[in-house]
Amino acid sequence: MARPYWSGQIQISLVQFGVKLFVATEAKSDIHFHQIDRKSGERVRHQKVLASAVDEAPDEAADPVEKNQIVKGYEYSKGRYVTIEPEELEELRVPSKHTMEVTQFVDEADISPEFFEKPYFVVPENEAQGEAFATVRKALIDTKKVALSKIAFGGREHVVAIVPAGTDAHGGMMAYTMRYAAELRDPADYFGEIKKRTVDADSLALAKELIKRKAGHFDPSKFVDGYEVAVKELVDAKLKHVPLPKEEKRAAGKGKVINLMDALRKSVNGGKADEDEEKPAVKKRGLSLVKPAAKKSARHEVKTAKRRKSA
Repeated sequence: MARPYWSGQIQISLVQFGVKLFVATEAKSDIHFHQIDRKSGERVRHQKVLASAVDEAPDEAADPVEKNQIVKGYEYSKGRYVTIEPEELEELRVPSKHTMEVTQFVDEADISPEFFEKPYFVVPENEAQGEAFATVRKALIDTKKVALSKIAFGGREHVVAIVPAGTDAHGGMMAYTMRYAAELRDPADYFGEIKKRTVDADSLALAKELIKRKAGHFDPSKFVDGYEVAVKELVDAKLKHVPLPKEEKRAAGKGKVINLMDALRKSVNGGKADEDEEKPAVKKRGLSLVKPAAKKSARHEVKTAKRRKSA
């Protein structure tokens, strides 16, 4: 098993048990870019140098600063810093560095998805912690509640939501770090100008039918990174010296512009129009209408009568 990202206690009132957190995600992409000099083809590397050295001689290579000489600095006023040593950060008085004290239980539906940030696996620290761990997990399942706490790592204190992992197929829990409300932009700044509309009942019924037909169980294995696939195709073409794959230009839309009802109806029909729209005009057999002759003018009738008399 991998090394735990965090080890400590979960505390609920007087109940306390040890847990370990493991990062639940990992980067799977094989695409990694480096900065390369266009002329020489050599890799460009970055070095940490003094800002004053760059300001005084921007065209000259500055001497790099040794790693052990670099410390964190907090800018308390413009251009003025307080230096902070790593061991000073380690000694910060933050209780959540070692204990996640649960302060509240909320309904699952109370937390909007935009607040969730990153998932972690939560397991008992050892066999002795298993009973309390399993009891709290089962209680969360039965009550359909989420435990809210705080945890400090990575240079900040996070709000964290603790929930059971999946079903009883495995007895783990998940911890999700969450965003603070102040980190989310005000949706009113973006949604405020959207006009309220009355939804047509027929269009709504078709939209629901379309959703119903495309509904299914979520299978994450069906989703792949299309950008990564396209980059690999590009790299492979360059290595083989074959024409580079390019995005196909979309043809401009032709024909009449269909309205929402037409689009929904065709979508429900699998991209096909209604039968009435698809049928070509058919000439009816049997009786047919004959276009009546245009009425003759009075002047034309007089001329015709004179011709008959002279004859």
